[in-house]
Amino acid sequence: MSTPQHKIGSGFGARSTADDVLHGIDLSGQLAIVTGGYSGLGLATTRALTRAGAHVVVPARRVGPARQAVEGIDGAEVDELDLSDLGSVRAFAERFLATGRSAEIVIDSAGIMACPETRVGPGWEAQFATNHLGHYALVNLLWPAIARGRGRVVSVSSAGHRRTGIRWDDVHFERDYDKWVAYGQSKTANVLFAVHLDRLARDQGVRAFALHPGGILTPLQRHLAKEEMVAAGWIDEEGNPVEPSFKTPEQGAATQVWAATSPQLAGMGGVYCEDCDIAEVTPAAARSGVRDHAVDPEQAARLWALSAELTGIDAFTAH
Repeated sequence: MSTPQHKIGSGFGARSTADDVLHGIDLSGQLAIVTGGYSGLGLATTRALTRAGAHVVVPARRVGPARQAVEGIDGAEVDELDLSDLGSVRAFAERFLATGRSAEIVIDSAGIMACPETRVGPGWEAQFATNHLGHYALVNLLWPAIARGRGRVVSVSSAGHRRTGIRWDDVHFERDYDKWVAYGQSKTANVLFAVHLDRLARDQGVRAFALHPGGILTPLQRHLAKEEMVAAGWIDEEGNPVEPSFKTPEQGAATQVWAATSPQLAGMGGVYCEDCDIAEVTPAAARSGVRDHAVDPEQAARLWALSAELTGIDAFTAH
């Protein structure tokens, strides 16, 4: 059974924090892997999960700064991972699997946004490769530990998915590169990944979710000029946030923490969430919700097949 893409009335909202949604939840004995868990909303996620008793593994491209960021957080450990490098993803997964530990929670929170045209690996477009293919490979390579954990995989998408579906004829933008369209495609891919993973994994007790955390000023904006953010109405000339809908990192972390832990979602999966609830499918003009192109099961299966072909990795080949 797939979960209907409709609100469930969680009682939480846009201003709820990660600590709010974890109130009364004990994660003692559970292990979470949080990519990007040392910066922005990822760091807020790490802090909240450890406060609830979880042990959090933080895979990081920049190990030194990551260790500094999580210093003093009881129950957090850092390991090296570059999502744009499949060799690095494989090495991290092998190290983790060698420990024999299970992973009850995986939150794919790391990402890049609106970067200049960049090629990685065999010429892949960097946003699609980092935001989607790296996480696709990571989850598949970690599958033995995730299956043992019988928990949840959470894919952090964005309202950016509303810009575009998958450009099937040119996923790597070998022509007409547009940094925002490329970002949008990668965020659509994050949702489709969760849709199909949930279909493949639910019989093994693992559920998957995607989400929009909300607008948050974090290091994710590092590729944007101040002038561009002022023109967009995000900040003023002094760099102060002026967009009233923007969230704090603790509020931004709430939806991914809710998706990863909430008992309200027991037996559910394969849906896109926002503001600590399941979102509605909305038309192109809407400023909220998920677009139907991102939750289409046929598109999700097609993307999974393409990702398996590009990476040579698929934990579910025999299924």
